[in-house]
Amino acid sequence: MLSRRFQVILIGLCFCLSAAMASAQQNTPSTPETPVGKILNLFLEAFNSGDEAQWQLFIDNNWAPSDDPEAATQRLGLFKMIYSDMAGADLRQIVNASDYQISALLQARNSQGQFEWVTAVMDIDSLPPYRLARIGIRPASAPADDIPEGKLTDDEIVAYMDKYLEDLVARDKFSGTVLIAKDGVPFYTRVYGEACKRYQVPNYLDTKFNLGSMNKMFTGVAIMQLMEQGKLSLDDKVGKYLPDIPNKEIADKVTIHQLLTHTSGMQDYWEELFNAKWWEIKTVAQMADLIFDDSLLFEPGTDFHYSNSGPIVLGMIIEKITGQSYYDYVRDHIYIPAGMINTDCYEVDRPVPNLAIGYTRVGYNGMFDPEGGLRNNLFLHAIKGGPAGGGYSTVEDLLQFDIALRQNKLMSRESFDLMTTGKTERRPGLEYAYLIQDKTVNGQRIIGHGGGAPGINSDLAMYLNSGYTVAVMSNYDNAAITVSGRIEELLTK
Repeated sequence: MLSRRFQVILIGLCFCLSAAMASAQQNTPSTPETPVGKILNLFLEAFNSGDEAQWQLFIDNNWAPSDDPEAATQRLGLFKMIYSDMAGADLRQIVNASDYQISALLQARNSQGQFEWVTAVMDIDSLPPYRLARIGIRPASAPADDIPEGKLTDDEIVAYMDKYLEDLVARDKFSGTVLIAKDGVPFYTRVYGEACKRYQVPNYLDTKFNLGSMNKMFTGVAIMQLMEQGKLSLDDKVGKYLPDIPNKEIADKVTIHQLLTHTSGMQDYWEELFNAKWWEIKTVAQMADLIFDDSLLFEPGTDFHYSNSGPIVLGMIIEKITGQSYYDYVRDHIYIPAGMINTDCYEVDRPVPNLAIGYTRVGYNGMFDPEGGLRNNLFLHAIKGGPAGGGYSTVEDLLQFDIALRQNKLMSRESFDLMTTGKTERRPGLEYAYLIQDKTVNGQRIIGHGGGAPGINSDLAMYLNSGYTVAVMSNYDNAAITVSGRIEELLTK
């Protein structure tokens, strides 16, 4: 059985849909004759065998060694979980490729699974023996043969999205809210599905959905505000503010900059969370009790590892400097100034009006369960979110957050530029900045963040060049990022 920690990490990483056009189904593209092309071929051969021994052989022979003691378990777990859903995968398109990185569109052999289409992104070491350094698997859309050619008008986008979403809803692939705005003014808002299936309560435009990891953006804004006030420096070590934390390696070596960019080497706290009385954990201090036993994965500043523990440390620093709880600070200095009236880290064991329950096809063992049907996710996530994620918001509030950022209501333009400019490249065109992503697609720059876990999926994309805002929130697995991705295709033509 996979650890709960890995279950949540994997689902959060996997940041489907209709059948592909006939030509895509009939033709299998060839992989480039490069080191990374060879690794992709070996991966697909092992994956499609469905044989755990073959998966382990691929891991042993082709994956770079790791200092993480859980790496071997997590790598085998990746094969197990994705195969349980996809039952194998066929290569349909090479999206982009270099000698050491490749992005490939794959179609599941099980078309009824949770992930019918995924994009696999692989990076390999640049020196022999060219082993796999990292792999990302995220939901994707089927190749679209029905998008009109050329740049679309807003009216054409509306007509296309109505048809697209109605098809998803008819196949029970989407439940949630969708908002598209231009220069801060919404021109497309749609609502589908139910916030509570037991009592058939519908979703509304102002229904509160779980943000997943999107809370990280609010933590990043809070840190930038304190920097502007001269209360901290991004190069400061953690120990300057938290000298008494039990992990002296973190205190003495890790900087605020590294926590913001996921280059600290810190790990995650999911397994510790679910091994604890997680229904009682409602403060940053209680979360912090879970994160300091792990050693650093690498020397701070030398690599990238997406960490949910790092933002908890930032939350502690915010509390130390301001004398407020993290929750009060972000409410007073971000939500209220931005006009975000339905955003907070609500405690889900209390009655919260108009709050969506998440529904998932992932079982308690972390595997996709097509026979089990939908189940609510109330026993699969924490009672209360915090600096790393798990709060709630609405698509309307996410638009208000975007407007507040662009109009410099939350920080100066200089600080906004610093926060949102990429610091660490994840793949060509995608960089991670200060707890926010910085992406360029066909010359258009898009900043934002997504979030996901069982029954949780939300995404905010702020198009800086064209003025568009796209906010999608869902209480289904991976549904928001799929819709957001299709809208991105329309807006970046």
